Amino acid sequence: MVSSLISRASRKFLKPTLLSSSFSSSIFNPLIPSHPNPGQNISITSFKPTHIGIYDLHFCKNVGSLSNFQLVVHISTSPLRLGQDKENKNQSSISSCNVISGGGVSWIDLYLHRSVQPYARLARLDKPIGTWLLLWPCVWSITLAAPPGHLPDLKMLALFGCGALLLRGAGCTINDLIDRDIDTKVERTKLRPVASGILTPFQGLSFLGFQLLLGLGILLQLNNYSRVLGASSLLLVFSYPLMKRFTFWPQAFLGLTFNWGALLGWAAVKGNLDPSIVLPLYASGVCWTLVYDTIYAHQDKEDDLKVGVKSTALRFGDSTKEWLTGFGIASLSSLALSGFNAELGWPYYAFLGVASGHLGWQIWTVDLSSRSDCNRKWHCQLTAHINELKEVKDFFYST
Repeated sequence: MVSSLISRASRKFLKPTLLSSSFSSSIFNPLIPSHPNPGQNISITSFKPTHIGIYDLHFCKNVGSLSNFQLVVHISTSPLRLGQDKENKNQSSISSCNVISGGGVSWIDLYLHRSVQPYARLARLDKPIGTWLLLWPCVWSITLAAPPGHLPDLKMLALFGCGALLLRGAGCTINDLIDRDIDTKVERTKLRPVASGILTPFQGLSFLGFQLLLGLGILLQLNNYSRVLGASSLLLVFSYPLMKRFTFWPQAFLGLTFNWGALLGWAAVKGNLDPSIVLPLYASGVCWTLVYDTIYAHQDKEDDLKVGVKSTALRFGDSTKEWLTGFGIASLSSLALSGFNAELGWPYYAFLGVASGHLGWQIWTVDLSSRSDCNRKWHCQLTAHINELKEVKDFFYST
């Protein structure tokens, strides 16, 4: 519908070779008011000749109803282009409606009230991969702790699922509060709610308290041993965002934080820790995190150099793949050791072999100079396979 309005308006008001200097942007895009509010950012981002008498205009506007999403409108004043638009009905004159912070309009924009949207983005509710990465070590550990021949405790899985969602959101909130000055200088993070000014630090801090309060409610459902163990993870949660300022190994600290569930899940079921099983499992998760988060860090390495923060991507440089291979081998070896100590059957090692092939492909094929490929590989994680393996472990558990 918008495409049709734009096409009709461009036929009616524009000539092929002449661009009036006093046009109204509302002619082309009904979403843009004819008299923009003070402070509203409407700018021409490109104006270039492509052929004689043919010009392209791109208008960018911050659309308030989409929570500072950027709407990019493509308008052609060429009669040739207009003819092409008429012939090809599948091609819209709106070339993209791109959300800088995430690459698309998410369910947050469609279903949540505008006043709630910035908080949902602060907790990264529209990007669930981080919650899964936090939850999987918990699931592994809870499954390993289940009695032979029994499925893992579903109530415990549900509690840890809710806890992972809340703790991941709290960690993102802490990270954005501490890094708000740095985030404004990094292309990928400059539109985050606190960095962009949509939320004040006080609002972010209040939201953090709300998340931690809900998390406490879940923690109190566990045994006393697990309560102490779970509360101690907050030291890592609060200290991790600072690590990039002092060490080239912030990804290692993230691994220690994100895989705490490998310890907590077992403790929640058993009331204690079996070091021979949970420590190799924890070490495996830490090494795995070093793999995927180093790949992820390569997206920001140019910006990190500019602002003066550190990462394993900068530390490893051209030797990144060799380091990743070493961490991958360490992760798989630790998983094998944990399974051996837990007396798992042969199918565990068969599926571990499949997982190792997936991890090897991930490391071998990633293009560390391409932000888009690093992002794709980060979303394609090893333990999607291992998670399925753990869930069927009980059917093959050695007695």
